[in-house]
Amino acid sequence: MQMLYNSDSFVVVAFEVPAAEGGPFPSRGGYEIVDKFARKEIYLEGALAERFQQGVQALIEKGPSSEDMDDYIGGFTAMAQQPLIVH
Repeated sequence: MQMLYNSDSFVVVAFEVPAAEGGPFPSRGGYEIVDKFARKEIYLEGALAERFQQGVQALIEKGPSSEDMDDYIGGFTAMAQQPLIVH
């Protein structure tokens, strides 16, 4: 688990689950995005996680402002249904 981004609006954390040695399953991972204002979260994996990563990389190459990053991330949190629960 690695925090990749933290703003007033969002937190993005990357998860990587390594494959078990000799196991039948490949490594897997994804991104958890927390919308601080909406108090919701979403976990992206598979093709959606790849799309998210590619979009972030394209933004980074342009030298984005925090508003640019928040706008991009906000497009993914619009799908968030899971309420944020603090325990």
